[in-house]
Amino acid sequence: MTHGKLLTGNAAAAWGARLADVDYVPAFPITPQTEMIELLAQWAADGTIPARFVTLDSEHSMLTAAGAAAAAGARVFTATSSQGLLYGFEMLYTIAGWRVPLVLVNVSRGLSSPITLEADHNDILAARDSGFLQIHTETCQEVVDTILMAYRLAEDRRVMLPVLVNLDGFTLSFTREPVILPEPEMAAAFLPSYQPDHAFIRGHRPMAQGTAVLGGAAYSYFRYQQHRAQENALQVYQEIAEEFHTCCGRYYGLVEPFQLDDADYVLVMSNAFATKGKVAVQRLRAGGMRIGLLRLRVLRPFPAAAIAAVLEGRKAVAVIDQNLAPGLGGITYQEIAAALYDNPARPALLSIVGGLGGKDISEAEFDAIAEDVKRAAAGARVVGPRLLYTQPEWERMHTLLRIAGKEVEA
Repeated sequence: MTHGKLLTGNAAAAWGARLADVDYVPAFPITPQTEMIELLAQWAADGTIPARFVTLDSEHSMLTAAGAAAAAGARVFTATSSQGLLYGFEMLYTIAGWRVPLVLVNVSRGLSSPITLEADHNDILAARDSGFLQIHTETCQEVVDTILMAYRLAEDRRVMLPVLVNLDGFTLSFTREPVILPEPEMAAAFLPSYQPDHAFIRGHRPMAQGTAVLGGAAYSYFRYQQHRAQENALQVYQEIAEEFHTCCGRYYGLVEPFQLDDADYVLVMSNAFATKGKVAVQRLRAGGMRIGLLRLRVLRPFPAAAIAAVLEGRKAVAVIDQNLAPGLGGITYQEIAAALYDNPARPALLSIVGGLGGKDISEAEFDAIAEDVKRAAAGARVVGPRLLYTQPEWERMHTLLRIAGKEVEA
């Protein structure tokens, strides 16, 4: 049995933690994550969930408490956003180095300065090398389901690593969508009670973790083990995805293909704006263009083989990054280019940067991208990265900057 609710992305994340029967929720509020924490605090206070809820004094102490509790054998959930993720950044590496499983939700928000409250992905992608696994979501339904899957993945003996689940701020965090919630019995069957083998506090079998090592050889060994665990996670994730499909009827692969069976051209996107990309694909197909979309879902471990298998043999691919590495361009473009580098059937590859700070990607901009991929497929050199902004918006911003006494180059 399942039942439906109309939930925001934040509420969906809270429900994911509730259905996972978490033991401990260390928290610190930050927009646009706060609604999630408020809901969990209310449930803990009124006894709806048995978890202990504790508000810490910063994101750094929040993550420290989360890692310590996970090391002691608790099933831990916590969440942050944007500047908060960066404030606790040191502890991401520490927790992953401890090899303790927990789930951390990041509600993506563009990093200051300037300040914005809406989403892009520089916050979550800054953590891509921390050792945390990363799963990126598109819908509120996917948020609930992914949190349950993330605990299974993190707690698997072949993995034993923390997981970051990402959802877009405002675009998804405060958007209400119909969500089918698994019944608690169904969730418990898929995600049984946590039985930690690694916990520090085991009187009959004491152990040490996160110890100091002298010399690079020992350090290299532990780092290599962490890398192997990430590689293991690719296969483990696929097993969990099949089991979740059997359990709950919804399938989430490492990547999600959309109308790709006969596609000559492909848009690559991630997170909530992929919905806009799908609408653009349907509109362009109605006009006769054989185009599809590949949504990136698991970003760490990076599913290079799965991506290459989908993209090989296409005429042209546009990677639309909702992030910007200044001086380089889009971040995931670089990783997809590396995944395709040795493939003789690799397509022409274009780099597009758009949606920064939650800026809309318009129909006209999707049309321009479609023209670019057709030109690239025909052999034209399309210089990238193309940064998307509408000219009237830029002219207005240029005027504002001039008023503020700052000259800019258009």
